[in-house]
Amino acid sequence: MTRTPHAQHLARLIRSACRERGWGPSQLARAVGQAEGSGPDRLQRQYARKWMTGERTPDYWWPHVAHVLGLEPDARSVPQPPARAADRADTVDSVIELGRSDLDVDRRSFLTASSGYALAALGLPDPDSITRRVNAAPAGAVRVGRGEVNAIKVMVKSLGDSASELGGGHARHLAVRYLTEDVEPWLNGSYTETVGKELFAATSQLTHLAGWMAQDEGDTPELHGLAQDYYAHAYRLAAEADEPELAATALRGLAVHCMDLGYRAEAVQLSEACVDYGRHLDNPRAVAYYNATLANAAAHDHDRPLAVRHLAVAESAIGKPPAGPRDSWAAHYSPGRWAHEAGMIHRSLGDLTAAEEHLRLALDIHGLDRRRTRAIVLADLAAVRLLQGDTADAIATWSDFLDCADGVRSVKVRTALQDMQVRLRRFPTVPEARQLATRAATIELARGA
Repeated sequence: MTRTPHAQHLARLIRSACRERGWGPSQLARAVGQAEGSGPDRLQRQYARKWMTGERTPDYWWPHVAHVLGLEPDARSVPQPPARAADRADTVDSVIELGRSDLDVDRRSFLTASSGYALAALGLPDPDSITRRVNAAPAGAVRVGRGEVNAIKVMVKSLGDSASELGGGHARHLAVRYLTEDVEPWLNGSYTETVGKELFAATSQLTHLAGWMAQDEGDTPELHGLAQDYYAHAYRLAAEADEPELAATALRGLAVHCMDLGYRAEAVQLSEACVDYGRHLDNPRAVAYYNATLANAAAHDHDRPLAVRHLAVAESAIGKPPAGPRDSWAAHYSPGRWAHEAGMIHRSLGDLTAAEEHLRLALDIHGLDRRRTRAIVLADLAAVRLLQGDTADAIATWSDFLDCADGVRSVKVRTALQDMQVRLRRFPTVPEARQLATRAATIELARGA
């Protein structure tokens, strides 16, 4: 692991201050968690240890580290972490500001994703925000009812269907523009507390979708930062609307994002919070959704017992008849999607036979007819078949993958395409592999990847 000079500078300051106090990583973690306001058990010892070795910079946590250790960030030329939109007091104001800065390149202040910010999202909700808005609606404000709420839900479904088919990069700015131009006057309008909760819940879905689209659009620090901020706002809006399923799903988005970025411990902690939020939901698909997420995070963190335990809970739940309203936010977690996720968990745990079985189940039994989703599952299956030594079947499956991938704007599909091209170089004398590589290069060129 490369340690930057800046990280090493911070590490030296932290180690020196800890030596003066006789502290090790455990004492530092407890003190920082307490100073941040989330309690002495919020941070694990390993976070503090990595700050002391320079493997990781504190980012979000730095002001609290500096406070407990008596350090002067400005005097030592150590930058303070930039403010995030969700750190501001009012949820509506901050989410609209986030959307406007996203759309306006001249105003945009790019913020990269950080492990500390992901965990900080757990403490963001303001439970009185809706009540305050209901009581402080200005005279002449637009009146909002269930018609406006339903309009948001219809738009979320339409944009979500498009993104599932063509990738998150296809229409993300339409979702953000709808938030800032159409939904903003409703959020700042006049409504009852009941309608306000429904309005916040629908906006949470729209904001979550914007986060997913940013995450799926590309692998850049700016897009990762936007995705993380949108997910944090989606969680905050859902929690303030007292919608545990939406809140848990937003936490799931943050957890999966942490997995993608390699923040394994943070992904486990967020997944555990996600499962806890959904613990009392009477919806088997939601239970399967959240427990599979924790199983996936645990598998990435090499915690086999935890992964196996929660994968079993998810499998038991997904086999039960769907319950709850048809528009449940977790209703889209079908047996096919579960089979795909279970397959990748088994691959992470080293069981290629079970991985192949579940991936084929996802494709052959449950269909997964969305082009983006089907392309990703086909690419995953091809990689598993190659690991099993079946080159011919892997190449045939990759050919089906290219049929689905053409025209899809998704970082996951692009990554799978690049992974396939690298692996095909091992077979320069196989005509089918050369033909596949030629097709892949043409698709990549056409998409401008």
